[in-house]
Amino acid sequence: MATSISVKSMDHVVLTVKSVDATVKFYTEILGMKHESFCSPRNPEVTRHALIFGNQKINLHSAASPWEPHAQTPLSGSADLCFLTDMPVEQVHTQLNEAGVTVLEDNKVVSRVGAVGKLRSVYVRDPDGNLIEISNYE
Repeated sequence: MATSISVKSMDHVVLTVKSVDATVKFYTEILGMKHESFCSPRNPEVTRHALIFGNQKINLHSAASPWEPHAQTPLSGSADLCFLTDMPVEQVHTQLNEAGVTVLEDNKVVSRVGAVGKLRSVYVRDPDGNLIEISNYE
């Protein structure tokens, strides 16, 4: 059997979205990410969109015309993402409520398990219905 590849980190993920504008608004205004427009060297006439946070990014593909290549079945609202924040999750919970964002799990901070330990998390949905978890490690 061949030696397996050793992956060290994730660079970006892609979300297929119904509305790039609504998605950008949610992720920039609610989650504090930065919006970036860019052109691909493959097709400089097409403007693409990404959300930047830390050393990662989320590329956005419009459901009406996803960028090639794309997932076999690109659908909006099928992602489940967990973001870490330095802000205490209780403060995140308060700010989400103040912004009128519905917090799931009975509007509570809940305990979960992340990649390297126990998390305290709140759950919301983005404009496409993707499940968004915002967390701190305990």
